[in-house]
Amino acid sequence: MPRPPRLPQGGPSIFDDVPPPDAAQPVRTLVVEADGGSRGNPGPAAYGALVRDADGTVLDSEARTLGVATNNVAEYSGLVAGLELARTIDQTAAVEVRMDSRLVIEQMAGRWKTKHADLKPLAQRAASLCAAEMTWTWVRRAENSAADGLVNAALDGRPQPRRNS
Repeated sequence: MPRPPRLPQGGPSIFDDVPPPDAAQPVRTLVVEADGGSRGNPGPAAYGALVRDADGTVLDSEARTLGVATNNVAEYSGLVAGLELARTIDQTAAVEVRMDSRLVIEQMAGRWKTKHADLKPLAQRAASLCAAEMTWTWVRRAENSAADGLVNAALDGRPQPRRNS
């Protein structure tokens, strides 16, 4: 059986597992904006998530209540919902997540450990939904107003189901 060369060689070889990407087709980028909140901590909680195309068009969104939960559980629930929406829209797309929760962004980016038992299963679920190419962006609350509006609408009795299930 042939063995791979010891020195890197130029070009493709019979040992390459993955064919080179098609340079003619650019990777689509989807932007997930997610938020969660609770009125009291813990208290009545909800999440909101939306997915935008690169041009800013909202492709789908969701806002749901969670019952009584902590703010961090609500934030992670919003992330999971946003990643599910993005996967439904395009499984091959690169994804940028924008959230005002520094905890969620830093934990998902791998810079902080997820220690709390209530958050671990949500973080694992989110990780299982991540695209091959992910960007984690912390934004100020004012820059996350669309997702925040979804959270408040759900808490005020106006949940919003997904359009594309």
